[in-house]
Amino acid sequence: MVVRARDVMTERVVTIWADAPLARAQERMAESRFSALPVIDRRSSLVGVISLVDVLRHRDDRHAVVGDAMTEQVVSVLPTTSISVVAHRMRVYGELRLVPVVDKGILVGVMTRSDLLRYRHSGGRLRRTARRIGGVVPVAPLPEAMAPRGAGRIGGRPTSSLRVADVMTDGGLVAIPPELALDETAEVLLSYRFTAVPVVDDRDHLLGIVSEADLVHGSLDGGRRLRARTVSEVMTRDVEVVHPGDPLTDAEGLLSRRGFRVVPVVDADDVLVGVLSRSDLL
Repeated sequence: MVVRARDVMTERVVTIWADAPLARAQERMAESRFSALPVIDRRSSLVGVISLVDVLRHRDDRHAVVGDAMTEQVVSVLPTTSISVVAHRMRVYGELRLVPVVDKGILVGVMTRSDLLRYRHSGGRLRRTARRIGGVVPVAPLPEAMAPRGAGRIGGRPTSSLRVADVMTDGGLVAIPPELALDETAEVLLSYRFTAVPVVDDRDHLLGIVSEADLVHGSLDGGRRLRARTVSEVMTRDVEVVHPGDPLTDAEGLLSRRGFRVVPVVDADDVLVGVLSRSDLL
């Protein structure tokens, strides 16, 4: 039986109009806790996607509207598209926050990594791939380049035997120090199109994690966060983590249940040794 996008997609979609103020898109993302929204016209036709990265990039233009910042060239699928194709596109286009589902030009739903993970975790079966790189973990405030990821496959092994170390990204890691300025942090997220970055001390011990939402929500909160200048003032300190030897099924359940996009992987001394993301699971 082939499972289609219409069988798994989210039908109740939070959208935004292209002529809406960019500040309104930021508010809707904060309210819904989404990192991207489909952009539609008055006929509900899909015209683009706006992400928190796009908002950050245009945050200094007070007169900007959604259409000025959105991505117009959108990867979309039909309701009849197999979810294995959707998963493949999310792996190929690793920066995708969501994939709109369009029927005759009209937005009818969206597919997210959460949708795919919930389906698989509830008993569905998707093709499994793993990303693995060996080597030393480079940790720097603003790296010149990130090492390319290699892709491999794990075949013939039952899911119950897989560990976090089998699929986590452990090479070319990007982490930042707590004293890094927020504008430089935004550049890290923009450059690599990350949703979140681990924060470490000078010995690579995990101190927290800072996300797009932390940077954007600070401008909505007022008070101390509004005056924040460094990562340490806005980062999340109480971070859920996993360990290399943890069963992959447990880690997968954590990401699916809590809606996380990325979880740091630490050793017994709380040293950052990798990250586990939805892309790795897919």
